[in-house]
Amino acid sequence: MSDFQLSGVPLLSRSTLDRAEDLRTDEQALKAGWERAKLVRMNKRGQIRVDGHVVVLDEALSLSAEPSPKAVFLGIDGDTHLWAVRDNDIEGELADLRAAGATLELSDFSAGLLSTAIALLNWHDRARFSAADGTPTTLSNAGWSRTSESGYEEFPRIDPAIICLIHDGGDRVLLARQHTWPEGLFSLLAGFVEAGECLERCVEREIKEEVGVDVSDIRYLGSQPWPFPRSLMLGFAAHADPEQPVRFHDGEIVEAHWFTRAEVQTALEAGAWGTGDGGANTRLLLPGSISIARTIVESWAAAA
Repeated sequence: MSDFQLSGVPLLSRSTLDRAEDLRTDEQALKAGWERAKLVRMNKRGQIRVDGHVVVLDEALSLSAEPSPKAVFLGIDGDTHLWAVRDNDIEGELADLRAAGATLELSDFSAGLLSTAIALLNWHDRARFSAADGTPTTLSNAGWSRTSESGYEEFPRIDPAIICLIHDGGDRVLLARQHTWPEGLFSLLAGFVEAGECLERCVEREIKEEVGVDVSDIRYLGSQPWPFPRSLMLGFAAHADPEQPVRFHDGEIVEAHWFTRAEVQTALEAGAWGTGDGGANTRLLLPGSISIARTIVESWAAAA
């Protein structure tokens, strides 16, 4: 079935976080809200402190008496201001959003909070010098920009990337495995959008480069932030001929096969990464629910 739609909103796209953009430049309001503010502490590996399956937020006053120049403002939850800071000394039970997002009890609010924190902190780590003049930059606008010594202001960057489900118009889908992935783990093909390139041409180019297959009937499905470190995943579906030979050109993909809808449904029943009942008995393992890839595959599989 070639005209399927997403059956649900991808996990990291469900954010209900109020970003309160108007407060970013209001130093007095931010200072006043600091006394009751909550803080996400995140180490350089993207890990946060959890209590069982629940994300732990600290009191902002545990960091400093006033808004810290090292912290970034994420938004508000009612009257509570929310901030994040890089802290490589956090201890206790730690979890990583990318690896454990499927097992954490993430509300739409928490998913938005953490994905924003990761994206912002990752950008700050990589933007310590100005792209315009090479001088050191300092955090400004409550963490939503950095300013160089010469006064040049830069804003957080995101890297657009496409991710595409390739189908035959019927009951088969082409899935691929990167060389760094475990045996049996397959997913959709993806790649970054190049300068001067539209999304549809990117889909065509990336699929051709990675598996040597020509695609047509390219359709947009939906998007998801992917802050690892700062991507935005744009989901597509496209048609291809299963009789066209699969060839690997850029060395990233080592294996790709056409799977039937029944095989995909069996793999989905096995759980994320095959961790559920029956996971060891399937030759196909699929990504967890933290990724838009899972949502796209589930939507296609259910569209029989």
